[in-house]
Amino acid sequence: MSTIEVTNINDVSGNASLVTDNGGLKTDKLTGKTTAGSISVVGEGNSTTTNLQQGLCKCWNFATQPSATIQDSFNVASMIDDGTGLMTHNYTNNMGNGEYSAQLSLTNNVNQWWCPDGNTTTTKVQSRTYTGSSYTDQDHMIAIMGDLA
Repeated sequence: MSTIEVTNINDVSGNASLVTDNGGLKTDKLTGKTTAGSISVVGEGNSTTTNLQQGLCKCWNFATQPSATIQDSFNVASMIDDGTGLMTHNYTNNMGNGEYSAQLSLTNNVNQWWCPDGNTTTTKVQSRTYTGSSYTDQDHMIAIMGDLA
């Protein structure tokens, strides 16, 4: 068996596009060979594959209410306070359709929470607690899995 040892693999312009580092590879871009937007990854059992793009979270956000503050996020441009416990999360990059999965996590005990149907540009979230006489806002975290446009 032959061995090739290199530090950099350059593209046709002479730019280092693939760099070896302590037994790993470094690159700024991965593109599928057959289809640019499709990369298969071998699963944990070495017998099945999964699509890399399908397995990535496309949007997440940690939201503080009632101030509609984004504490930390990915692919969330802004939020709108739609009322007590009601928030709209606006995407930076739109989803490909409204058929995606939205997961909601809460920071406190909450007796009403849900993610109604989303669309390609936003997801609405309701997270509120009834205090005996009124509802109060609750902080929440969302994660969106689906196809980007």
